[in-house]
Amino acid sequence: MELLSGNEAIAQGAWEAGARIATAYPGTPSTETMEAFACKDGVYAEWCVNEKVAAEVGLGASAAGARVLSTMKHVGVNVAADPLFTAAYTGVGGGFVILAADDPGMYSSQNEQDSHWYARAAHIPMLEPADSAEALRFAREAYELSERFDVPVLIRSTVRVSHTKTPVEPGERTEVQAKPYESDPAKWVMMPAFAKPRRKTQLERIDALRSWVEECPYNEVVGRGDDIGVVCAGATFQHVAEALPEASVFKLGCTWPLPAERLRAFAASVKALYVVEEASEYLSESVRALGIELAPFPGEMPRDGELSPGLVRAAFGLERPAHLPAPDNVPGRPPALCAGCPHRLVFKELSRMKAVVTGDIGCYTLGALPPLSAMDTCVDMGASVSMSHGFELAWSNVEHRPVVGVIGDSTFAHSGLSALISTVYNKGGGTVCVLDNRTTAMTGRQGNPFNGETLQKRPSRELDLEGIVRAVGVEDVRTVDPNDALATRRALKEAVANPELSVLVFRSPCVLIDRVRKPAFAVTDACTACGVCSTLGCPAIAKDAEGHALIDPVQCIGCGQCAQYCAFKAIVQPDAPSEGGSHG
Repeated sequence: MELLSGNEAIAQGAWEAGARIATAYPGTPSTETMEAFACKDGVYAEWCVNEKVAAEVGLGASAAGARVLSTMKHVGVNVAADPLFTAAYTGVGGGFVILAADDPGMYSSQNEQDSHWYARAAHIPMLEPADSAEALRFAREAYELSERFDVPVLIRSTVRVSHTKTPVEPGERTEVQAKPYESDPAKWVMMPAFAKPRRKTQLERIDALRSWVEECPYNEVVGRGDDIGVVCAGATFQHVAEALPEASVFKLGCTWPLPAERLRAFAASVKALYVVEEASEYLSESVRALGIELAPFPGEMPRDGELSPGLVRAAFGLERPAHLPAPDNVPGRPPALCAGCPHRLVFKELSRMKAVVTGDIGCYTLGALPPLSAMDTCVDMGASVSMSHGFELAWSNVEHRPVVGVIGDSTFAHSGLSALISTVYNKGGGTVCVLDNRTTAMTGRQGNPFNGETLQKRPSRELDLEGIVRAVGVEDVRTVDPNDALATRRALKEAVANPELSVLVFRSPCVLIDRVRKPAFAVTDACTACGVCSTLGCPAIAKDAEGHALIDPVQCIGCGQCAQYCAFKAIVQPDAPSEGGSHG
């Protein structure tokens, strides 16, 4: 018996089933699944530039006969939707399992969409584990299901299942012989003449899946009485079981297709039937569509965010468990860029120049928060480049503030490059800043094409970011040290004055991968309490009761960013010559 997270358990289950190829783009809460799988014996795993590519590489390996795992977070399913929907027509060769890790509560996401709708729309079976033991079992058995019905299988987890460790019993790996490949254009070439017959094949498969799901062993009725019946799935089952110990529960392990007859029979066995789900109406709408009447909740069921046993009890009009209130004197801990983060001065200078900043997905999104407050938009991967072009189009005939797109190196490879090509093709102007910190920092410092580090540390190549940008037609391309305040200011000022498109590559390693610490800085009596250094938002800088700056020597890494903004040279590095400046 071992304690594994849901992510680790899915990796273990795929490995036990004989999967030998895995593809992904990192995204919380799915990331650790691929990292765990990559450590297994006899497997190949890779980070792809985006989820669409990951799904396509996975589908290609499946067509060639291998069992394959692809993983992504819920918004990554949006990116992978194009191949996903057509893979539901082509079917598979070797079993193909795709993890869609949802994030109700938006702990690390820009929305809390529900991946159930993709399973329903694409007509792809979806399994939904409630704990790590089920995650391992469902992942292991999904490959046989995929090959039996000739279809990819989705596994849906949520952040609570993905990251919570519960007991599992790992098993041995079953070596599965790759299916022999035979050329079959009628199955794999989805031009209309072939796609139309495959659509009919899909409809036959849907009927077969609907028959199978009535006997599916993953759907379980926990009978505890006939007063209240609850339909739920995944982590929500754990909350319902704790909150309503006397209710009967239909725990769905397969959430598409739904077992219509078994649900009708369950509804008939209880006096009142409810559906409990997080941040969605997928299950309730689907159950009602079967002609099953649902009772109204006595209280209010939250329509957004994660559930908890207390929230479930409140929805049923029951007293919530008592919790000790948080002490009043606990200081807030808003998220912030790390001390010494190479992105900080870029945002400081963008704020100073009052630029309209179209941002992107990554840890640099924190540049939107006070005191930097230097980001105006953040929608999805790559949108910084596209939206900055849109701003420039809308304001082409009026005087306007500088418009600057800001994107990270991994996100630029994901979808920023295609947006830049579109801007160049349409002769767009403006400024794009690529914050190249040599890693994919937000999800745990994974490799990407521009740092050349592969998932399994295989020999690779580091792509020339500046060379690629020049190759697509951008003439003004510059590489800047983002830790140099004057160089950063000068580069931004010149770029926004350029009527043509400019791309600035701000290159400096993330402080979490370049761990060389220098002596901490300190504040001398020359401090006038002007407060300029605190506008950098560095977590190592605080103020005393009189407003004078304080630097925490434990957090300070000796980067010297703050010293460059002190006009009074009051921030110094002990045993080092003063390098204070006047850039505030």
